Amino acid sequence: MKMNRFFYLILFSIIIWSCKKDDDKEEPVVVPAKSLKEVSITDDEAIVSYLKSHYYNYEEFANPPADFDYKIKIDSIEGDNANKESLFENDNLITEEIKVSSIDFGIDDEEVDVIHKLYSLIVTEGKGSNPSVADSVYLKYEGKLLNGKIFDSNKIWFDLQGTGSQSNGGVIEGFQQGLPEFKSGDGIVNNPDGTFEVENFGKGLIFMPSGLAYFRGTQPGKAYSPLIFEIDLYAVNSADHDRDGVPSIVEDLNNDKNLFNDDTDEDKFPNYLDADDDNDGKLTKDEIVIDAEGNITYPDSDNDGVPDYLDSDS
Repeated sequence: MKMNRFFYLILFSIIIWSCKKDDDKEEPVVVPAKSLKEVSITDDEAIVSYLKSHYYNYEEFANPPADFDYKIKIDSIEGDNANKESLFENDNLITEEIKVSSIDFGIDDEEVDVIHKLYSLIVTEGKGSNPSVADSVYLKYEGKLLNGKIFDSNKIWFDLQGTGSQSNGGVIEGFQQGLPEFKSGDGIVNNPDGTFEVENFGKGLIFMPSGLAYFRGTQPGKAYSPLIFEIDLYAVNSADHDRDGVPSIVEDLNNDKNLFNDDTDEDKFPNYLDADDDNDGKLTKDEIVIDAEGNITYPDSDNDGVPDYLDSDS
């Protein structure tokens, strides 16, 4: 599930050849990369068409039979299922518009920033907490193409922000932006065999265009693939990547869900990876106050509206 955007910068610099027949002689031709905007339009049309023509077993979730396995099953709206409510019509479908830069994929488009639509369907609302884009999460996922082919599945901890140098920290952006719509579980049941189960966890689907996933990468099986992820969100851990006492999400000062562009002292280390955010020689953890209950306050010694840990002359 990890994606290094620098890898794509290299990937796009490679010429991909295909062959055509000319007088019984094959000659290589260059296959140009598709533009981010072009792909985003095509992907959204494909996803919306899928959402309108498919449904999930919502009736079983509403009234679970005795042997129900709580597995999301998607099927086409046709024949005996012609009257089913489509995924697109479901009240729990959330649509979010996310700006993606073509520069992240090494594409020289006329339009650098392209809006992509991410669709998240809450099938079962968890009773725990929503993660932020900076937190780590424990979840189970299964990734599919729109044709239903499974290309990946796992049960794993993910650091949604990461500590890499790419803007999404290594986790595909559709995951980073979609998972905060779900809630984690609220309890753990320990089994006699030493295993454990999580109760009341959030469950649902995320539909993402390739620009929020692997784009030209072929990890899903082919390039430019819109994807479906079924997710079970078990647990959330609030992150403090640099252990300076300030939660990583609080260090997103401009609230744009991208922690890499928040660098108060401009030392090339974003605040959430910088133990001295204002570069005044005093560690951030020594310029904040954390009480016995874990509550954090941010002193402002000179009353200039800037907390000490971000103010080099305080």
